[in-house]
Amino acid sequence: MYKGKRFTAIILAGGSGKRMSTKRPKQYMDIHNKPMLYYSIQAFQESDVDEIIIVSDPAHHDYCAYYIVKKYRFSKVKRVVDGGEERFQSTANGLKVVKDSDYVLIHDGARPCISQETILRCMDSVIEHGACTAAVPMIDTVCQVDDQNRIGHIPDRNYLWSIQTPQCFRTQEIKHAHTMLEETYAHLTEQERKTITDDVRVYQDMLGLDVYTCLGSYENIKVTTISDINKVKTYIALHTKVL
Repeated sequence: MYKGKRFTAIILAGGSGKRMSTKRPKQYMDIHNKPMLYYSIQAFQESDVDEIIIVSDPAHHDYCAYYIVKKYRFSKVKRVVDGGEERFQSTANGLKVVKDSDYVLIHDGARPCISQETILRCMDSVIEHGACTAAVPMIDTVCQVDDQNRIGHIPDRNYLWSIQTPQCFRTQEIKHAHTMLEETYAHLTEQERKTITDDVRVYQDMLGLDVYTCLGSYENIKVTTISDINKVKTYIALHTKVL
């Protein structure tokens, strides 16, 4: 327990990696002789969280359970559960097996460079605020364009942050938010469904409550392209013991 509170990390590992055009899902791609997912799990294994739940694509459930969790003796991993068709459904499946934690940290398994410092800042922030997400201030100027790619509004960069994971919540509140989404999803329009991109959005839309930013790291990248793999390899070589 951390500061008298119990924490569960839910690691989402159900992505297909279609944008990378590879046969193997990106979270299982080799990084220094270990699958990418290993590094996300290892980070939370070494942290102050009490337990870890892995949400895997059903087709890779056994691989994840035996060739990652069991092989590397991740003692904090209590369950490997099957994900759903959509991201929010995978999160909901993970939340359903969380029984007695005060807080949950929901992390994308395709972010293998998560640091202990970021995890700890998130744990402190969610205790203080009840809901937070790792994020970093935007470096580039962002513009809004029309359907002809003509630049219109340019928002003030000082108020723009790039959201990462972990996204962290009081357990009962985020469970309630996902229950509400499941009950209303069939009635949402296609455009409304497209806006459900992460758990911050679910929490805000369903409960109408505030979420705060917690400083993440520019190195906490989400692997979406082949070039990202080289960045991850460099980071891991510099920050971990590569055997």
